[in-house]
Amino acid sequence: MTLVIYHNPACGTSRNVLAIIKAGKEPHVVIEYLNTGWTKPQLLGLFAAAGITPRQALRTTKSPADELGLIDPAISDEALLDAMILHPVLVNRPIVCSPKGVKLCRPSEAVLDILDVIPDFPILKEDGSVIVNKDGKTL
Repeated sequence: MTLVIYHNPACGTSRNVLAIIKAGKEPHVVIEYLNTGWTKPQLLGLFAAAGITPRQALRTTKSPADELGLIDPAISDEALLDAMILHPVLVNRPIVCSPKGVKLCRPSEAVLDILDVIPDFPILKEDGSVIVNKDGKTL
């Protein structure tokens, strides 16, 4: 199975995760979900596979979540899903699908848990901090 990353190129964490995937040279598909959007079945499937709720997947910073009144814990999962479909940026990212599972990969190194190939050299985040050392272990 090819890896799939639901990616936002404007997000540093998403770019870091994509760099880790590329460094491991695993076949992958990049889906820029801000361009493609979401469907309700797609989100429900991803969230179920990742073991998270729509509330846990809600991006509350650098998104319109607060302006739309979605921060309120009384807002239903159904309402959150509807808002995520209308405003794809509300879904936290990146979400990665692999044969080992589906995961919301925040922080960047969380992707290591679901990769088959861990690069054998250091990978640096955009800020210069090390994600993986030469032994393939997180620091």
